[in-house]
Amino acid sequence: MNAEKLRSLQIEPEAKSRSQSVVWIIFLVVAVISAVVGYRAWPRQEGERRMPGVATSSKTEKPATGASAAAAVSPTSSSSSNQVASAAMGSSSQVSGSVLTVSGYIVNRERIEISPRFLGQVKWIGVRKGDYVTNGQVLVRLDNAEYTARVKEAEGRLANARTAVEKAEIDFNRATKLIADKIETQQALDDARIRLDSSRASVREAEAGLELAKTYLDWTVIRSPIDGVVLEKLADASELVTPQSFGGTRGPSTALVAIADPKDLQVEIDLNEADLAKVYRNQPCKVSPEAYPDKSYDGYVAEIAPEANRQKGTLQVKVQIRNPDEFLTPELSAKVDFIGKQVEKGNR
Repeated sequence: MNAEKLRSLQIEPEAKSRSQSVVWIIFLVVAVISAVVGYRAWPRQEGERRMPGVATSSKTEKPATGASAAAAVSPTSSSSSNQVASAAMGSSSQVSGSVLTVSGYIVNRERIEISPRFLGQVKWIGVRKGDYVTNGQVLVRLDNAEYTARVKEAEGRLANARTAVEKAEIDFNRATKLIADKIETQQALDDARIRLDSSRASVREAEAGLELAKTYLDWTVIRSPIDGVVLEKLADASELVTPQSFGGTRGPSTALVAIADPKDLQVEIDLNEADLAKVYRNQPCKVSPEAYPDKSYDGYVAEIAPEANRQKGTLQVKVQIRNPDEFLTPELSAKVDFIGKQVEKGNR
């Protein structure tokens, strides 16, 4: 009985050999996996690392630099490389020696709004918006009927004053003879002298009145004070104009035309207070209009405002443009590059 139980517990030789082979296979698989993991975890130089799906040469290569490194990037990163290249091109297009680049607006250095000197009615206006005018050219004529009459009135007063002088001179000469003949007293001669002096003073007064009347008449003809271009036409014929505003929206116009010199342009900039240390008076600049980025103009810092804007934290700076042309249009934006002191000294 015991012998049969022992026989049933005994392992057959075939089963023993199969179990040993399975164990060896497991050991072999574990060894292979450990070898692969160890190989991949072993530290190597950057050029010797292998990536799945990328073929590498057996020779050790030096790390790529500059444009070679950008060329070695995988196709999936081509968009990033294009962005880097675009940024590099943008930085290379910046003006050499620029310490600050700011955008502003092109403005006329002086905008002249021509206003009448007195209340009057526009009789004729001979310019339109965009017309070029010269210094002294007649732009507007006001109704001059009243002032023509005043000139004639002043001329009549002057004629009367001169007649009074002639009579006073005759009286004085007669009194002088009578005094010599001892017919008249010295008082009569003194009175004649006083009347003569008073008549001469009246002539000077009448002459001044005539000059004033002629001045008012001349003011009815309004001329251009500069060579420039008409920016705006602010009044029309038969319209009432005045040098002062009465208030409200239905009062007379206070200006006739607005004129500016197209060859006297500036760029107006609101400069951040953090950049004030980079800007100074007469600093050379380069101006590029946003509408024509391929064009560049020389300029310099002409004006730095004496007071800042507290709300914005900015200071107004005006850059004078040298030799502007027809491509520079007022109120359009422009980019200004401020040149550093070292570059300025090098150019000298």
